[in-house]
Amino acid sequence: MAEVLVLVDHVEGEIKKSTFELLTAARALGEPSAVVVGPPGTAAKLADALTEYGAAKVYVAETDGSAFLSPEVDVLAQLVERVQPAAVLVGVSADGKEIAGRLAVRTGSPWLNDVVAVSVDGAVDGTHSIFGGAWTVQARADGAHPVVTVRPGSVEAVPAPGAGVEEVVEVPAAGPSATVVAREPVVTGERPELGEASVVVSGGRGVGSAEQFAVIEQLADALGAAVGASRAAVDSGYYPHQFQVGQTGKTVSPQLYIALGISGAIQHRAGMQTSKTIVVVNKDADAPIFEIADFGVVGDLFTVAPQLREEIARRRA
Repeated sequence: MAEVLVLVDHVEGEIKKSTFELLTAARALGEPSAVVVGPPGTAAKLADALTEYGAAKVYVAETDGSAFLSPEVDVLAQLVERVQPAAVLVGVSADGKEIAGRLAVRTGSPWLNDVVAVSVDGAVDGTHSIFGGAWTVQARADGAHPVVTVRPGSVEAVPAPGAGVEEVVEVPAAGPSATVVAREPVVTGERPELGEASVVVSGGRGVGSAEQFAVIEQLADALGAAVGASRAAVDSGYYPHQFQVGQTGKTVSPQLYIALGISGAIQHRAGMQTSKTIVVVNKDADAPIFEIADFGVVGDLFTVAPQLREEIARRRA
């Protein structure tokens, strides 16, 4: 069975959920092989979890280098040449799309970008959800070792123990490049990361102001959820851009998505409509977002959200 290379996305010794989804998806194409790129000691922290989710091999590429451009492309390119994998899977993110694009050019591979499912029938096929989810499109990679970027949350991560055999990979020497002189983590608070959360509570223009966004945060905290915002809310200055959900923001697919005061423009729907359960609260009964809602309340979010929060607290008491 051909190997399927999976680039591991990790931060401070923690594997992002999207990596487990990629390992699960990889089983449909071949034998999953995790590729860990990072400073010395990184793989030791991640190996057990990767093995739990099906990694037959764990390629370890560790370096002290401080090159500004990360070595993922170089590491993956040499593995593609050596093992001729059935495919290379990378998570959809700003870094992931850049790595995938550069790798496809470097190795002469076809590239299937932002797929929500993968399969194989003589060749690797990818399923795309496009035009705000109005269309589902099948694409086929005509060529060897295709590079595939998979949308986070589109595949359910399922454990399936693998062998987890580790193999050290040499990191190619970097050429002239800029170097990193300082690093500072982004302060995100105690809430889950938006792209990783299983529950997301988002607010839109209907929230009315930055101060009133507290009602969104309070409901999110009651649920242990991440906070999101529509483009209209972000453009109005109600919430920081890094929390924008939509075509020009982040794409999320949590188990539960609660939309408060969001009308449901196609730009926003494109970033959240693959959520497993969608709950909508809006005063406008004709708001487009009701078209994709599993549960909808026509009402004032400032009345409904506090009631919902109180009910959650009562049931948890």
